[in-house]
Amino acid sequence: MNFNFRPFVLASALTLCSLSGFAQDNLVNSLKVNASEKSKESFQFTDVINIENTSIKNQGSSGTCWSYSANSFLESEMIKAGKKPVELSQIFSARNAYLEKARMYVRMHGAVALGEGGQFHDVVNMYAKYGAVPQSVYTGLNYGTDKNKFSEMSAVLESMLAAIVKNPNGKLTPNWEKAYAAVLDSYLGAFPKTFKYNGKEYTPESFAKEQVGINPADYVEISSFMEYPMYQPFTLLVPDNWAYNQVYNVKINELTETIDHALKNGYTVAWAGDVSEKTFSWKNGVAFVAEKNFDDMTADEKTQLFNGPKKELNVTDQLRQEAFDNYTTQDDHGMHIVGLAKDQTGKEYYIIKNSWGATNDYKGYMYMTKEYVKYKTTALMVNKKAIPAAIAKKLKL
Repeated sequence: MNFNFRPFVLASALTLCSLSGFAQDNLVNSLKVNASEKSKESFQFTDVINIENTSIKNQGSSGTCWSYSANSFLESEMIKAGKKPVELSQIFSARNAYLEKARMYVRMHGAVALGEGGQFHDVVNMYAKYGAVPQSVYTGLNYGTDKNKFSEMSAVLESMLAAIVKNPNGKLTPNWEKAYAAVLDSYLGAFPKTFKYNGKEYTPESFAKEQVGINPADYVEISSFMEYPMYQPFTLLVPDNWAYNQVYNVKINELTETIDHALKNGYTVAWAGDVSEKTFSWKNGVAFVAEKNFDDMTADEKTQLFNGPKKELNVTDQLRQEAFDNYTTQDDHGMHIVGLAKDQTGKEYYIIKNSWGATNDYKGYMYMTKEYVKYKTTALMVNKKAIPAAIAKKLKL
């Protein structure tokens, strides 16, 4: 993600849905086995904090969860600032990131991951460089579909870049970027240099300044890994961090402390992490860390996974690090934390807004335990003002 237009500090690693570029349909299909028909009646969730957010979206067959979740986060930032939120174009952010990623890919002679995935900082970096537009102005639906469907476009773009880095002329022409941008425009729609919104004409830059009004420098990302110095920035080593942006390293418990502090003060949080666990159920809208390994469970225990609250494993730094190192925690998906709830036993869960439509038990939302967040988070993006003062001081923010 060529986010290096300015230093932008990440927080732990994302995106989501994939951050690593899975199309939504493939990921959702892979999770269908993780479900119970009786789950919703077995859980009794009570909201503790539920922060206002915009409508549930559907990213379709595209690996753009990072853009959907980060733009949803920015929309909630507008609400927090007392502004009327604008439904922002997720595909405008993605289009610009794809062009910047292509530039990085060519500079690096093809030694950078391609695909549809990205990171939260991509959205903020694209906002800083290109501005923003309303979703109504730039839907990305330019060839008759009612949802994103990116497979053909992605194949064309990757083939094009493969040819460019082979450098058949012996010297790159000045036109390859124009040709690449033309393909993006053909599939997603032409870049909107000017547009009207509520009767007034804007450029993407003026719209970002006058209507959205956020400051890109207000946002940082954090993560937690044993192998890096504490409270220092480090480069998150996931394939979709094509811009080599950095994130701050904090203690594992400080991930949830930061989320809790943010929510209690009216701020939401962008979450990136792994959703491949058997104890993550999109259909049932619940994610937790099982006390017993799934392969060691009886058949009955497996069928009862989502029939009410279960005891959880206590996640340690070592367990978290090992999961990342052996690829059982990957940069799968990005979502938006908008609240806090408790089940009937008093256990706390984060309320998560997803971008897979309103197709699950909670109409597009999920409940994720704090242990799951500690275990499977790759990155958090937060407003600096939402970080607890003691942690912010350690990070020198």
